[in-house]
Amino acid sequence: FRDKGERLIMRMFEEHVESKDIEKDPFEEYIIQTEPSQKELGYAWYTAMGLQAVDGLQPSEYLQSLAIDNIEGKISLGEANRLIERYYEESSDRDIGREKEADIVSSRIAMVLSENQFAGKLRDYNISKREWVLDGASVNYGNANELEELLEYDLKKEKVYDYSSLDKEDIIQHFAVFISDLWQIHAFGEGNTRTTAVFFIKYLRTLGFDVSNDLFAKNSWYFRNSLVRANYNNYTKDIHVPQRST
Repeated sequence: FRDKGERLIMRMFEEHVESKDIEKDPFEEYIIQTEPSQKELGYAWYTAMGLQAVDGLQPSEYLQSLAIDNIEGKISLGEANRLIERYYEESSDRDIGREKEADIVSSRIAMVLSENQFAGKLRDYNISKREWVLDGASVNYGNANELEELLEYDLKKEKVYDYSSLDKEDIIQHFAVFISDLWQIHAFGEGNTRTTAVFFIKYLRTLGFDVSNDLFAKNSWYFRNSLVRANYNNYTKDIHVPQRST
């Protein structure tokens, strides 16, 4: 296990396991509260907004105010989603570009993190993306005609994986390989890194890990670049992913 990208993912997770301090944030006071519903909602909003940095997006102050109202019990998550959508529908002078995307995606991620549900539409076209970390090259993403089979293969393999004999380092190594392979499929047209992070958070919770705070919110760009590097091969430049042990 020597691949640089997967080592970066491992390091991010290991640092989270060892330290859970959270930088000053508008949701910090709610995250440290002992009242369960406020704490969970604080984590959900904090993570949802932090993940927008993956694509260089920044949620609006209006969404932050809606999030705080939701955390304090003044409005429901569903109402927060409807209000932010109405906010952009009713005013033509609103920024209908990147801020809108950040706000709407953040509110939806917060809802997914707070509920036991997840849904999305698989892409029906092939994609490539020029990556600055690869000097303009692209990862080879999953073929659009094989997305369901690729997802089913990775998830079925993970479902039967035996963790019982592994120590913490081996478990983290396996997580890095699993999430890297899943991300490489790139099942959706947009938002794949954010979707992968949300799935990973929810999956790790089922295994007993507390990863709902700053693991992804503070390291979203680092997380994406690590995934890119972990899935790139160019033998002419002696860049390749060694054979994996898990």
